[in-house]
Amino acid sequence: MSIIRHIKHLAWAAVVFTAASCSQDDDNDFHFTDTTVPGSASSAATSRIEVPKLKDGNLFVAHWTREGNDSVMTYCLEYDRSKFHSRWVAFRFDGNTRDKSVSRKSYDIKPQYPADPVLKKLLSSLGSSQYIEDDASFNGYDHGHLCASADRLYSRKGNDNTFYMTNMSPQIGNFNSYYWVTLENQVQRLGRNEKFADTLYVVKGGTIEDGQIIRKVANNRMAVPKHFFMALLKVKNGVYSSIAFLMEHKDYGYNRGNYAPLSVMAGHAVSVDELEEKTGIDFFHNLPNIVEAPVEQQCSPSAWGIQ
Repeated sequence: MSIIRHIKHLAWAAVVFTAASCSQDDDNDFHFTDTTVPGSASSAATSRIEVPKLKDGNLFVAHWTREGNDSVMTYCLEYDRSKFHSRWVAFRFDGNTRDKSVSRKSYDIKPQYPADPVLKKLLSSLGSSQYIEDDASFNGYDHGHLCASADRLYSRKGNDNTFYMTNMSPQIGNFNSYYWVTLENQVQRLGRNEKFADTLYVVKGGTIEDGQIIRKVANNRMAVPKHFFMALLKVKNGVYSSIAFLMEHKDYGYNRGNYAPLSVMAGHAVSVDELEEKTGIDFFHNLPNIVEAPVEQQCSPSAWGIQ
C-alpha cells in the first residue's frame, strides 16, 4: 500500500471509529472494547500506527477522553487473562496529548489504583472475572505505571485513566523510581517537543510469556516481568524513524538523590526488529511494508538524545 493510500485509509478508519464505536459510560470515559475478532469494529482502533499486532485470545481495551468535540485515545492495551497483566500499552504524543495541563492524580483519592472498568465490562460480557481488583497488593513490588502518569497530563480524566490496574506492572522500587524513570523522562521530553516529532508513537510493556517472568504476585495471579521494554516511532515532516529499549528488571543500584544518568540508557538500546525477536510482539505493523522494514532496523541512541 502506498503511503498516501495508507494515510487515507487511517483517516477513513478514524472517522468510522469515532462515529460508530465511541460511547460514554457512567464516568465520562470514552472507550471501545472488543475481542480480537477479524472484521469487527475494533479494526478501526487497532489500525492506528502505535497499536501492535494482537495475539489470538487476548483482549483489546482502549481508554478515551472527550477533548472539545474530539474523542482522544489516552492509551490502549492488550490484556492477557492468563497472566492477569497487559502484554503492552500503546499511546502517542501529538497535538491533542502533548500538553501539560494537569498534575498527577491526588494520593488522597481512593482507590488509588482502581480495577479497569472497561476491562470489567468486557470480561463480564464473556462470563469471566480474570482481572486484578482495586488497590491489590503486589507483595512488595511497586505499582509501576506502564503508560506513565506524566505521559498523560493533557487532561484530568486522561491522567486518572493511567491509574487503572491494567496499566500497572509489579516493579522493583528502585528500578521504577530511579532507573526506568530516566528513560520515561526522556521520552516525555521528546514527545512534547514539536521540533523533534510531529507525532511520537510509544509502546511500553513488560515480558510476561512463560520463561520471561520472575514470579507471580497478587495471590499468585499476576506475572512479574523479567524485562521491561519500549518501542518508539516518530514522524517528522513525513519521515519516520525508530528505536527500542529492552532492560532487565532488577535493582541497578540507583536511589533517591542518585538517579540513573541518561547515558546508561544507550546500553539498553536495540532496533525494533531485535525487540520483536526478543518479545514476540509485532510492533508498528500498520505501517506500509516499504516504510516499516527499513525503519525498524534503525538503532541510533544519539538521534534520540541519548549518548
